[in-house]
Amino acid sequence: METIENHASLVSVAGLAATLKALGDETRLNLLLTISKEESVDGACICDLTPDTKLAQSTVSHHMKILVEAGLLNRTQKGKWAHFSLTPTADVIMAALRVESLAKVNCC
Repeated sequence: METIENHASLVSVAGLAATLKALGDETRLNLLLTISKEESVDGACICDLTPDTKLAQSTVSHHMKILVEAGLLNRTQKGKWAHFSLTPTADVIMAALRVESLAKVNCC
């Protein structure tokens, strides 16, 4: 079983603070929960995430950038759309926090 201690980004105080700061925003946490429920092999498409947030596309992109920089999401480009999936670190954090059941049906 993986533990938080196995993830280098969470071992330092600065790394843990950056991760917790990224998770401390309700919109980002909801986006992460939504992506964790995604069943597609490619991950969640930004085109599907944006409408659920009721936020501008640029705002959602900003939140996604923060989650990627915090090491919580992987980003891949498929044509003009970005797809996002959880990193192993995010999987461990989600399991440790037991927040999977908090995912809203209509996201953010």
